[in-house]
Amino acid sequence: MFKIILFISILSGPLMAKEELKYTEKQFDEALKKALDLQVDRIKKSSVAQLTKELLDKERKLKEAEEKLNKREEQIRLGEESLAKRIAQIESRQSKILGCIDENARKEAMRIKQLVSVISNMKPAKAAELLSVQDATISVKIIEQIEPERASKIFNLMDKEVSARLQKQYLNMRQ
Repeated sequence: MFKIILFISILSGPLMAKEELKYTEKQFDEALKKALDLQVDRIKKSSVAQLTKELLDKERKLKEAEEKLNKREEQIRLGEESLAKRIAQIESRQSKILGCIDENARKEAMRIKQLVSVISNMKPAKAAELLSVQDATISVKIIEQIEPERASKIFNLMDKEVSARLQKQYLNMRQ
């Protein structure tokens, strides 16, 4: 039954134009096979051509995508190299800055030590007068390194407001 319906649908165009033909079962099977073979060949040929075209289009699109990925990969690589160079530059600058800061701190500590030596050899009244007019931060750093007994004598000889302010900074610095 399926053969008949398929055969009629395949050959309906040519049969309608001709007069009605009568086939034996053997002739019908042969005609059906022939018609099916022609249709399958036509589909195969068009499908292979179409499939080939589609495959070529897909291959072209894949190559384009691969080229885009390669370009993007190259951009990323260049960006990474640039970033690595910038990081190296920043680290170099940072080490120079830290070196300068360390050098300045070392020199300041050396100057404070010298001032401590000078003030330690002064009379307490003269030392109190000098530290009272000095920058409070420096005065506190100097007092920190002076012997406690000498520092207390210096504080006692200072103006009470200045002494109180310096002692407060000294205590806050210790914390």
